[in-house]
Amino acid sequence: MQVIVNTDSNITLNQQKLDELASVVETSLGHFGAHLTRVEVHLTDESAGRSTGDDISCRLEARPEGRNPEYVTDNASAVDDAVRGALKKMRSVLDSTFGRRDQHKGSTPMGGPEPR
Repeated sequence: MQVIVNTDSNITLNQQKLDELASVVETSLGHFGAHLTRVEVHLTDESAGRSTGDDISCRLEARPEGRNPEYVTDNASAVDDAVRGALKKMRSVLDSTFGRRDQHKGSTPMGGPEPR
């Protein structure tokens, strides 16, 4: 799974912070790694640098292999909070997406028979 972090011109992050964010994404979505080819993180400051509350937006785009991309967005007052919020939403979306695909009638999520 490739992770790409993009920022707009109003958000300046050094390479260490970019690497840290990529690591957080990989850790958070790692158990979907076999299904995902790429995850893109798009960070924007919707108030162009002015402090107006929840003005940092994080849009996550997850690209499952052979499927349409999944998108989620979260806003917060700090980059880390926006990323964490978007990751929580994306985990929920991917759990639903892959859970439905991988679960068959009469089996558990791990593929075994239903417990009695």
